[in-house]
Amino acid sequence: MPSRNRQQIDWVILSIYLALVSIGWAMIYTVGYGQSGYGDSFAGFLKNPAGKQLVWVGIALVALFTTYLIEGKFWRTFANIIYIGCMMMLGLVLVLGKEIHGATAWFDFGGGITFQPSEFAKFGTVVALASYLGAYANNLRSPKTIAYAVAFFGVPIILLLLQPDAGSALVFMALQLVLFREGLSPTILIIELLSGTILAAGLVTPPAQLIGILAAVGTFILVWNTNKRPYWLAAFVLLLTAGVLGIQYGQSVLVLLGALFIFLGVSVFQWIKKKERLVTFVVGAVIVSSALAFMANFGFNSIARHQQERILVWLKPSEADPQGAAYNLNHSKMAIASGGLTGKGFLEGTFTQGNFVPEQTTDFIFCAVGEEQGFIGALFIISLYVALLVRIVLVAERQRIDFNRIYAYGIASILFVHFFINIGMTMGLMPIIGIPLPFLSKGGSSLIAYSIMIGVLLKLDAEKN
Repeated sequence: MPSRNRQQIDWVILSIYLALVSIGWAMIYTVGYGQSGYGDSFAGFLKNPAGKQLVWVGIALVALFTTYLIEGKFWRTFANIIYIGCMMMLGLVLVLGKEIHGATAWFDFGGGITFQPSEFAKFGTVVALASYLGAYANNLRSPKTIAYAVAFFGVPIILLLLQPDAGSALVFMALQLVLFREGLSPTILIIELLSGTILAAGLVTPPAQLIGILAAVGTFILVWNTNKRPYWLAAFVLLLTAGVLGIQYGQSVLVLLGALFIFLGVSVFQWIKKKERLVTFVVGAVIVSSALAFMANFGFNSIARHQQERILVWLKPSEADPQGAAYNLNHSKMAIASGGLTGKGFLEGTFTQGNFVPEQTTDFIFCAVGEEQGFIGALFIISLYVALLVRIVLVAERQRIDFNRIYAYGIASILFVHFFINIGMTMGLMPIIGIPLPFLSKGGSSLIAYSIMIGVLLKLDAEKN
């Protein structure tokens, strides 16, 4: 008779995991086939990317099933010790690590074997955060509790920025989503998103233009709260049209001054109408946003040209060097587009087999899917990730122990950011920050770490009753 745990295991999550790992290896195989071929020797095959990844797949499967055998209580009990160990590794790699692609983020054991502690730090941070919030989740309105919770992923962010590895640091920011699920006010998230949008716009937009836009937005908010809204909105539309025409005819300074004057006038009018709180909020928001825009623009103009190129590739690709920073993105988009609806077929991709896309086994593995399997294959991969995320959320919501639910949401948050940014950056929708696509990209550290995460999740869910 099947054991209790075997009956309880979530076969949907396990099946999607195995499917993604298998597809990932196949894509790494096709990229490696085009680069050097594999010959007839198995020993020679193991020296190639696909051969090495096959070994890592075997180790990852062992790691998954080993962690599944460990009782869930173990992770709750030793969560803080695991976290401290992971942070110590992140600190140690700064001293003893090997620099690759400008970041000191790997331990090098020789023979082409490297170890990236940041991948395991994600797991350690999630279990520690789950352990803490599991005890204090009902107190997330307390500033002290929020500060402690943020510190759990704030520490690895600081250590990663010292490497520097901004991509991995950004992934840890995803754990804020767990805090919102557990009761943190969503207003903070909205403010962060708006601030990020303004900072991004300030990087490539002249501050004067952005301030004019902010003043127009502020005017619209104030106008929307007037008693005779239709008349005020009609006047606002006319003024906005005049401003656009003025910019087109080279009167940007005049338009800016006009926008500021109108904004000031409407603010005074609303103040007289006893709407002091509204005016204070809108005017304060415009001032703070303008300051952020100036800071972003100043910072952009202060960094080196090659760093500016990375930003331009994302926000203004037409101004980036097509043979420099934009090379990867341009070839990535061409590879995906060339796949059409059904793709060129396995081992038949021109860009994939010709090694035209750098880092294609890691950051740009999705290009191989797009070219050789086409839109249908790419959509299938995306559907698998979406199904996995949805399933993890459903598993999280059926947990009776807070630790289990929070852990599941932590894993879902990290997976979502990896999936969303990696696929987005191959199509120019997100900045190229060098983070892998979970289960598909080449790399032992990432695959083993995510396999451990899935193994622990499956075990916690199996023990939920």
